[in-house]
Amino acid sequence: MKIAVGLSGGVDSSVAAVLLKEAGHEVTGVTMKLWKEGRYQGGARDACFGPGEAEDIERAADFARSLGIGYQVFDCAEEYDRAIIHYFRETSLQGLTPNPCVMCNAAMKFGLLPRMARKSGLSFDRFATGHYARIVRTSEGRFAIRRAADAKKDQSYFLYRLSQTQLGETLFPLGDRTKVEVRQLAAARGLAAAEKLDSQDFYSGDKSELVGAPARAGEIVDLAGKVLGHHDGFWHFTVGQRKGIGVFGPEPHYVIRLDACHNRVVVGNRAEAFTREFAVKGLQWSGWSETSEPITCRVKIRSSGEPLGPVTLENGVCRAPGEGLFGVAPGQSAVFYDDDDQIICGGIIA
Repeated sequence: MKIAVGLSGGVDSSVAAVLLKEAGHEVTGVTMKLWKEGRYQGGARDACFGPGEAEDIERAADFARSLGIGYQVFDCAEEYDRAIIHYFRETSLQGLTPNPCVMCNAAMKFGLLPRMARKSGLSFDRFATGHYARIVRTSEGRFAIRRAADAKKDQSYFLYRLSQTQLGETLFPLGDRTKVEVRQLAAARGLAAAEKLDSQDFYSGDKSELVGAPARAGEIVDLAGKVLGHHDGFWHFTVGQRKGIGVFGPEPHYVIRLDACHNRVVVGNRAEAFTREFAVKGLQWSGWSETSEPITCRVKIRSSGEPLGPVTLENGVCRAPGEGLFGVAPGQSAVFYDDDDQIICGGIIA
């Protein structure tokens, strides 16, 4: 089988390519070039988007040569800026919490990149990455994303927007392996990326640079509207945030919501940061066919941690019993899982 592997220069994509080549497949490495010099400043952090990309591409090219596979780089910088950075900027300025990695996977990594590769004349049957997730076939014949064997590294949350067509053409060779095993495989084969640290964020610099808005003085208020402090831009804050808010009291303050219309940051105590009901728009159905019937399931409202529940999803409304869920942030994704750790559907918290 001919397989194109998305190479990032890191250990995960490198091991994915090695495993596929050792299994007898014809492997070619492909990489998206996202950074354009002079457009943004960036920083020193290791991230998907930043000036350190040139080193990552060089590392990926060296790896491809050592493995004896073809390698191509595709310049996606303009498309990335129009699609992902624009989305990040507009979402932030609406007082919402963006999730650029979710959008990038569906639109860029599993969308634009394989399309550009095929348009260039590269022929392949499957597209593979080093993501920690699994693709399974349901009894209905649908493709479903299942959480990875390594729960701590599971990346299924970021992949829920992939279409049935995309899932049918995709391979995740690391889905049944742990990160420890992957690093051990890399070390045993002498891969240069064996000890490379994982990227921790999507942007290497200050994200305010991507928002590109001038400082805008505003108020930090409690739920009753009492002014507790001031800020220079609501987009610097995130719902659920506790540290770095800049107001003090007898108990910790948490960001409850961002009021973009009035340039206010609303804070409260921890109990006030829980939500028992919220709407989810633009549901993308994955392992299950779309239904209006109530579903008892679990949900992730952020990428880290385990799915929470049980919750009920009905007609785009999620209801959580008891005290509810902490730090539900409009703009973020809510991804719903069944008892087999398969994604039912996901959408944007409204």
